[in-house]
Amino acid sequence: FPSSFRFMSSIPSTMKAAVVRETGDAHALKVETDFPTPEVKPGGVIVKNQYAGINFIDTYHRKGLYARDLPFVGGQEGGGTVAAVSDEAAAQGIKVGDRVAYSVFGSYAEYTAVPAAKLLPVPEGVDIDVATSCVVQGMTAHYLTSSAHADLIKEGEWCLIHGVGGGTCQWAAQMAKIRGYKVIGTCSKGKEDVSKNLGCDELIVLDEVPGTSYEDYESQDIVAKVMEATDGKGCKAVIDGIGKSTVDISINSLAHRGIFISFGNASGAVPAFPVLRLIGKSAYVTRPKLLDYTTTREELVWRAGEIFGWLKEGKLNVSVDTTFPLDQAAEGHLYLEAGKSKGKVLYEI
Repeated sequence: FPSSFRFMSSIPSTMKAAVVRETGDAHALKVETDFPTPEVKPGGVIVKNQYAGINFIDTYHRKGLYARDLPFVGGQEGGGTVAAVSDEAAAQGIKVGDRVAYSVFGSYAEYTAVPAAKLLPVPEGVDIDVATSCVVQGMTAHYLTSSAHADLIKEGEWCLIHGVGGGTCQWAAQMAKIRGYKVIGTCSKGKEDVSKNLGCDELIVLDEVPGTSYEDYESQDIVAKVMEATDGKGCKAVIDGIGKSTVDISINSLAHRGIFISFGNASGAVPAFPVLRLIGKSAYVTRPKLLDYTTTREELVWRAGEIFGWLKEGKLNVSVDTTFPLDQAAEGHLYLEAGKSKGKVLYEI
């Protein structure tokens, strides 16, 4: 490292990391103890990670559904303390020892190189595990409920959110209520206990697919229940991270000039459909991603500031479901992919 960089302590030249050298199932994620530690770059810092978040997008990278150059360190969400700062980062007031969370590739490791612009300062009163949980899932829920709907839903109007018993949509249901929307949530029987505490106006509880923790979306007539709850009008926004199993339900649950927000593929990718399907209600559809809703430092800090503020005020309740040691990297992915989580799943590093 150049001598002008400021260190917390000597950072080892190699580190423990969960690495993908060939794409595949959860066992493609191999824990290595001698992976090269990243170097601090101009304008960046090195974060010593305490936690890394496990997200569905990580499984898509590991499988090769979303292509990445091989080999790569898994993960894109972490939290810990700043271990080294570049001169440029120091000039921005970032210090060794600062508590931070971030979203950049390579968080399944002891150390991660993070551009200063991507750092979220974690305020006192917010624990690092909760802050780490917020970065992808919380920020995703924030843009879904505040921006992705393009203001096609107004205060007092109905929003359908699938899978409110899982991580991201636990946040989304609570944030939709903070924004003043009426919320219909779907969840499985196994996650009803968690889902009941989110403030949904209506909760549609579904059977589980035998032998899994996933909701059986055919076990209830969701569209009929949505129409009943909304006096036949439907929902101005549908937030859908499930994908293949729910696309028809989501489109058919829309109100006139409502928007179908498809942001995930938990049950498989949404198949192609003719745009003419939207004509019945002059509906909108969007397929957004977080990166496009955190394009500037100002936008990133605004979203994080609202989330951390709501956490401190007690308006948001975040449940860390399970923490795996990094040595059990494959087990963490298997747990998430089995649909078992009732909240955030983390690696402790």
